Amino acid sequence: MIIRSVSPEERPAVTLPLQQYAFSATPGPGFPYDPRYHGENAVLAAFDGERALACASRIPMTQNVRGRVLAMAGVAGVAAAPDARRGGHVRALLDRQLADAVAKGFAVSALYPFRTSFYERFGYVGLPEPARVTIDPASLAPLLRADLPGEVTWHPIADAYDDVRALHTRLQRTTHGVAMRPAGNAAWARDANESWAAVARVAGEVVGALVYKITGHHGELAGGPLLAVDPHARALLLGFAARHVDQIDTVTLTPHPADRPELWSTDIAVTSAVRSTPTDVFAPMARVLSVPGLAGIDVGTGEVTVGVEDPLTGGTWRLRSDGGTLAVAASDAEPEAVLTGHGLSALVYGVLDPAELPVRGFAPSLPGPVAERLRALFPAVTPWLVEAF
Repeated sequence: MIIRSVSPEERPAVTLPLQQYAFSATPGPGFPYDPRYHGENAVLAAFDGERALACASRIPMTQNVRGRVLAMAGVAGVAAAPDARRGGHVRALLDRQLADAVAKGFAVSALYPFRTSFYERFGYVGLPEPARVTIDPASLAPLLRADLPGEVTWHPIADAYDDVRALHTRLQRTTHGVAMRPAGNAAWARDANESWAAVARVAGEVVGALVYKITGHHGELAGGPLLAVDPHARALLLGFAARHVDQIDTVTLTPHPADRPELWSTDIAVTSAVRSTPTDVFAPMARVLSVPGLAGIDVGTGEVTVGVEDPLTGGTWRLRSDGGTLAVAASDAEPEAVLTGHGLSALVYGVLDPAELPVRGFAPSLPGPVAERLRALFPAVTPWLVEAF
């Protein structure tokens, strides 16, 4: 087996057939490929002679991790030929991709798994899956009567793309977990122009956006992430959805995982559903790639020395709060706790309490006083990835 990079020009013949077989209805045309949107990606493939057995892509992205925007390696397009599966090819590719990401300065990584337990072997930990919210538009009518300064305008996504991306960038600066594709990779949504965008403004400033499609008369207003800087902006967008009451039967969208849609309006008719299965591709996972790369993220108080058992982040690290931001230093001291890479990532992303780590096998043991100090240093916080890739 030989592992090598695959250029954008080679991918239609070398890696795209593997990805289409894995993720599309086949035989058939599969999904389109345009090298203009993939030139920034790093694609590796494992070969037996001239034949590609497996492939894995890395997208150079960014992510807010506790208040600091870090370089994030987005892993995607992981696929193997059916007769080459369970041969260790994907493992070898992922090991190489993650090692290369570390060498190039990426601090964290995220992905959408085809099976969560598979990626857990690579140090990834699960992030919350935002609920898919279904609303009866008639129950949003009270928001139309509210005194809400501002306006919502309606556009093809090509015309509103810059406003939506600017809002996404603004939210990334303030919201833990928000990831973004690089500009070239993301532009396919603008150029394909296959969605609508509702854009909320107050005093001329963009404060909210919802990208959506209409599935048909008496169908669904099928929206994506509900991007809003505050409840006022959210209410403007929901009021816009309410204006479709005689056209569509349901509104669907994805809010922040910590939101409470049942409290958005009086007498609101809403269903929030989170589906979790071992192969649920909608629940993302993430991991830390560099402990020093976390320096400067927002934390609580205190300090602790931890040993990390992980091929990428292993070592003994002194973690302390320096005026509310994380200071990191390698240490020769005896660690007060030993964590796996998953355990460290779970604390950094705020998805598990320290007391849960031994239960999950992410720490051999964790004395109560040390758990309390880790809890103080890494307070619980809910990440929202937003970007799908």
